[in-house]
Amino acid sequence: MYIDFIIKLKNAQAAGKTFLKIPYTKMDRAVANLLEKKGFLKKVEVKGRTPKKIIKTYLNSNHPIKGVQLISKPSRRIYKKYKELRSVKSGYGMLIISTPEGILPGDEAQKMKVGGQLLFNIW
Repeated sequence: MYIDFIIKLKNAQAAGKTFLKIPYTKMDRAVANLLEKKGFLKKVEVKGRTPKKIIKTYLNSNHPIKGVQLISKPSRRIYKKYKELRSVKSGYGMLIISTPEGILPGDEAQKMKVGGQLLFNIW
């Protein structure tokens, strides 16, 4: 689940690690690719075969993760329309949304005019 991945990522960066290995899931892969695209991660690799597939993420020391706010949880899902999406930390952070178009940052979801489930804020 993406929640475990985000918390492990934040803790690994705080501990000064250079990379992190996690079990492969499609959602974790989508979130990792998005974080790589936005500069929070240096590189994302998928290694291994199906039963023991892993995602190896290389952490970016130049752009560390300072904080994460989990919005939707397994016990409570929060959905918003594209008009209700707001910026995070005056544009310094990023909102991640699960939409019918896939996992997107909040600004791209607004441009595409799609809403969805709010996953987390990261800055």
